[in-house]
Amino acid sequence: MLTLVTGATGQVGRRFVPRLLAGAPKGDRVRVLVRDEARGERFAELGADVVVGDLRDAGVLGKATTGVDSVVNVAAAFRGVPDEEARAVNRDAAIELGRAAVASGVRRFVQVSTGLVYGAGRGRPLVESDETVPGGIQWGAYPESKWEAERALRGLDGLDDLRIARLPFVYGDGDPHLDNVLEWAVAWPAMQRLHMGHHVDVTQGLRRLLYAAGADGVYNIADDAPVTTVDILGIGGVPVPAEAYEKVAPDPWHSVMSTDRLRHELGYRPVFPSVWAARDAGVL
Repeated sequence: MLTLVTGATGQVGRRFVPRLLAGAPKGDRVRVLVRDEARGERFAELGADVVVGDLRDAGVLGKATTGVDSVVNVAAAFRGVPDEEARAVNRDAAIELGRAAVASGVRRFVQVSTGLVYGAGRGRPLVESDETVPGGIQWGAYPESKWEAERALRGLDGLDDLRIARLPFVYGDGDPHLDNVLEWAVAWPAMQRLHMGHHVDVTQGLRRLLYAAGADGVYNIADDAPVTTVDILGIGGVPVPAEAYEKVAPDPWHSVMSTDRLRHELGYRPVFPSVWAARDAGVL
């Protein structure tokens, strides 16, 4: 099987691709699409085929998907980018990639999305059958564009084997994301929660979606222990501001997801069930 991975140089992709290559069944190959040839050299050295071009170029997508059996669309534009860029990458390019995949006869398409597409919390862990409720904390161009991409890909004729992975807050392996959240969390209510997932377990979940014969539809990927603001700051060694205890969490169930479907159907068990386990293992 030849698998195309987009977003290979992003925070998730650069950790996912080497693990995908290392664990690929004999005879399987991986192709990556990168904008910068120099940044693709690392993947070439690991054994990947490298296609250089922009995800937003329809001509490049046709070349990248030629001869491909499966696609994992990891590409994303979110924090710190203009809204129009988020929509161009997360929605428009994903849809064009889906069309290119259909035209090239790709059998399987894994769309990497985000748990933020659920919108408002439901007073319980979010499950894959929950409809999106736009708005609430952290709603914006990123989750909205990912949600729109999901809907468009589901309605695309010929894209019959579509699997959607909804990720939590991803951290680990030196990802600066964990340091970044410390800067934001000092302004949060003490009991606001965040659901996390280590890169190792994101890779595990994506591999299961890619290879499982019976997978279909949406799957949440996350660890077993959503953390509070107090937990996050404690892990980072940052004092909790006194005023944090006076703030009321507007939506304590926001982005907290159930992973029961991934567990029961595809055998997922997080290697790092909590950020504390990852800290103790020295893999933050």
